[in-house]
Amino acid sequence: MSSKFDGLLIQLGTGKWNMLYFLASSYWCLLVPPQFINGVYVAPPLRYTCRPPPDANVTSVSDNSCKYSTNGSSGVEEELPCTEWDFDTSVFTSTLTSEFDLVCDREHLQATYQGIYMLGTFVSPLLGGYLADRYGRLVVVIITQVVVSITSVGIVFLSDFTFILAVRFVMGSVNLLTFFVLAMEVCEPKHRSTVGILIGLPWALGTMWWGMMAFFIRDWRWLQLAVSLPTVLIFPFLYVMDESPRWLIVRGHHEKALKVLEKAARWNKATLPAPSSLYALMSEIQEESTTAKHKPKAGEKNKKCGFPSMPALLSTRAITTITAVVCLDFFAVSLVFDGLNLSGANFSADPFLYIILGGLMEVPGYSLTAPLIQRFGRRWPTSASYLICGVFILALAFIPTDISWLVMTLAMSGKLCISGAYQIVYVYSTELFPTEVRSQGIGAASVFAQLASTISPYITSFLGPILPWVPSLVFGGASLVAGLGTLALRETLHVPLPDTITDLTAARREKVRPDEGEAKEMEVIDLKA
Repeated sequence: MSSKFDGLLIQLGTGKWNMLYFLASSYWCLLVPPQFINGVYVAPPLRYTCRPPPDANVTSVSDNSCKYSTNGSSGVEEELPCTEWDFDTSVFTSTLTSEFDLVCDREHLQATYQGIYMLGTFVSPLLGGYLADRYGRLVVVIITQVVVSITSVGIVFLSDFTFILAVRFVMGSVNLLTFFVLAMEVCEPKHRSTVGILIGLPWALGTMWWGMMAFFIRDWRWLQLAVSLPTVLIFPFLYVMDESPRWLIVRGHHEKALKVLEKAARWNKATLPAPSSLYALMSEIQEESTTAKHKPKAGEKNKKCGFPSMPALLSTRAITTITAVVCLDFFAVSLVFDGLNLSGANFSADPFLYIILGGLMEVPGYSLTAPLIQRFGRRWPTSASYLICGVFILALAFIPTDISWLVMTLAMSGKLCISGAYQIVYVYSTELFPTEVRSQGIGAASVFAQLASTISPYITSFLGPILPWVPSLVFGGASLVAGLGTLALRETLHVPLPDTITDLTAARREKVRPDEGEAKEMEVIDLKA
């Protein structure tokens, strides 16, 4: 079943209008990694030495010890808990770990600093997706970017660790994927897979940028400020961007949609059908939308508010299958991706080199997947990326850590594969969910992704030192399960984006085959016997 709006995008072609969304979303993606894996350099594990009170009769003090030995009043040696420490400043001159004594009984706060950001994203993507589907993509993007700029810069001036955690929570709560959804919805069909992949390349560059900035700036406050100030440069993009015409049509804002389409045609130097024809087409698209049926008529007040009684993502068998498997894929990819990012202390002695190499591995992981999924589709490359990554990571559980070159090779190979899976699954899920619930679907999957991201620091920081093989077993096993689960999804290569949940049911009975990959002519083949 061909998408009527995709036909409009084909007529508009690709030009300055589409490139504006691509560049803006790419710049946003560049700025996320320094906040996303912020704890690696801002609250890292450090070597420390107990600093006993000056008047204590100390007999021995050990490195990385939470107690010191002293001769008691009766001459019997006893151990007392440390209250102050001297930290190794050979790598970092100032960190949250050293400034707030995040060691011994407060050591869990290192992982909490990283995890609280992910916890903030646990519920907000679902709410953000709902708001983006109800009130528009662009308004959500603008609000979230304002909050990101204020919180990321403001945290530099805080001197209370509890307030810092609170701000990190707020910062994480607005890390939504609405920008990515907006860019994909205005992309010409034949470029959709390539654009979806290329948007991920700035993430890799942002990861390497984060490692290089931390190498040169070893004070956490100056480092945080240096990577946060560039967030304000995104607002000129937002000033000239428009709301998603897909969303405007589905929600019944046809006059606004027409203005956006006419602007796109001017910028791209393209020709559109007459306004009367466009209005008729937009009405057809809206009538197919299940959410539009609940839209109040002109002059009628909407007496209902809140979420619908039956979640749209579970309303049919087709959408339920997509929701369940995509949530599993997002959980696994985040668990493994973040777990590898936070495992530098286990796999490398140089924290800067590890992050930079990890970012470098993401470049082929993202770029090579573009031609791969264009040729072989989405389903099999996604499944293969998960399965191969699972094998590499599971192998780490059985490799002695003193074979450093092999450990590093397997870790980086796993990072390459999971990076590819990460990028494909975003493109894939965007094409699987219909327009009327696309942001809700991506938001629901993001909840599971952030749940995985929240627990990853604790797996690497607590389970790792006790049972070194457990993190590799958990990450590798999750990747394998996701790889097998992905096979339950349908292929979306050369299939127009569905606009409504009803389209999914029709898609199960139809097979779309584009003429010479250009998606200009569609041949519908009845698969029923």
